[in-house]
Amino acid sequence: MPNLKDLKNRIASVKSTRKITKAMQMVAAAKLRRAQDAAEASRPYTERFNKVLGALAASVGDSASAPRLLSGTGKDDVHLLVVMTAERGLCGGFNSSIVKLARVHAAKLKAEGKTVKILTVGKKGREQLKRDLGDLFVGHVDLSEVKKLGYGDAQGVAKDVLTRFDAGEFDVATIFYNKFQSVISQVPTAQQIIPAKFDAPEDGQAGDGTVYDYEPGEERILADLLPRGVATQIFSALLENAASEQGARMSAMDNATRNAGEMIDKLTIEYNRSRQAVITSELIEIISGAEAL
Repeated sequence: MPNLKDLKNRIASVKSTRKITKAMQMVAAAKLRRAQDAAEASRPYTERFNKVLGALAASVGDSASAPRLLSGTGKDDVHLLVVMTAERGLCGGFNSSIVKLARVHAAKLKAEGKTVKILTVGKKGREQLKRDLGDLFVGHVDLSEVKKLGYGDAQGVAKDVLTRFDAGEFDVATIFYNKFQSVISQVPTAQQIIPAKFDAPEDGQAGDGTVYDYEPGEERILADLLPRGVATQIFSALLENAASEQGARMSAMDNATRNAGEMIDKLTIEYNRSRQAVITSELIEIISGAEAL
């Protein structure tokens, strides 16, 4: 049984830890509100943008003049996995869930005889993947100095991906991230961005019943919009990730705070029992000594 001093020190240590986790929970809650608003505000634009691109893609079809970002290279031998995780930990299973999905996808592709390359965005995902998939790394994007995500950050990632595609380094690109649903629910998501895939609207319409006549032409418009579409999808994924990270951290720190409270209660009971045992023992010694006289 630990002595009273050890128990007292341990109780003080857990109380200090509880203060830290409580403070982190409050900070995450404040950041979550802003991140959630940004993610939700981006969804209507992204959905509408994808509908327009989907209508254009449906009108172009399998035309030989279709942009390569839409038609692809004609093969799917080399796959680029863009794994987007957080720069910091202490957010529960947020990073691990994305990494797990990427691992499963990579294993499936390798079993089919495909070549897999990995581009990491975020330090935590890179640290987890390098143990068994480090030989597949082709690059890393560091966002640790970014305080507030902007479209320019997504453009930087998109430029890296598009440059590699133009150089013929891969045939298919897929991004991995967590889609925010609630504080306790973040959905690991894999989304193919190259070649572009859209839910084609019916009858060649843009999704709202309006038929559009494009000028100068669908192919030329797609050639200009598709690179922006890649950046838009990456930006949306980064915003979803940011909200998911803060939600997961808030939930994890709340659990840690409650667990610390339960541990303090148990240690306090053990401390009181040990103290009572020491006092009882001393009283017995005093009474025994008095009787001996």
